Amino acid sequence: MPYDSSLDKQLFTKALETDGGRITVSVYSYNNGPLKMQIVRENRDQEGNFRFAKLGRLTKSEVEELLPIINEGITHL
Repeated sequence: MPYDSSLDKQLFTKALETDGGRITVSVYSYNNGPLKMQIVRENRDQEGNFRFAKLGRLTKSEVEELLPIINEGITHL
């Protein structure tokens, strides 16, 4: 069965703005299935628009700033 965005329900989302873009923590349920957390990095391109990037490695400061957001997201799981 192909992915159907109308079945994807977002229960929580919060973003951390960084120098080069943002990291977003979200909680989703697909088709009333199990709740899952998603962490996405988006970098700014030359025009200032956000573009998806691999989350990859995090700096210590990113982790320290993300932990409270992750913990807040956990309360929605």
